[in-house]
Amino acid sequence: MSDSPERSAQAGSGHSPEVPPKRKGVSRLIAAAGYSFAGLRAAFASEEAFRMEVVVLVLFTPVAFLLGETGVERALLIGVLVLLMIIELLNTAVEAVVDRIGSDYHELSKQAKDIGSAAVFLGMVLVALVWGLILL
Repeated sequence: MSDSPERSAQAGSGHSPEVPPKRKGVSRLIAAAGYSFAGLRAAFASEEAFRMEVVVLVLFTPVAFLLGETGVERALLIGVLVLLMIIELLNTAVEAVVDRIGSDYHELSKQAKDIGSAAVFLGMVLVALVWGLILL
């Protein structure tokens, strides 16, 4: 899995890589897209919750097109599922940073992970609310 040059040092390797010059223009956009896809692959490979949300999105997108009566309803039904995936990605990033800092228990580490989990929970509540209000 590729990673951004700025983040390519292995954890615990004891040295920092030389950072290449920043890209500009179209090559910067292409590189950024590559980093984004690397992040999606990493989340899919390491997070069961993200994999389940991908399955839900794949299964429920056709349902949204069938049951949503307007374009706005369809956009809301699909949009909240994508929003939940975004929240999960951010939660996964927070967890990775906390885990990178150390494995020792610290109240702030617990708080960061709990807050990320709460964000995912609220995203799930929002999904249920939007789907329930539109379809019931």
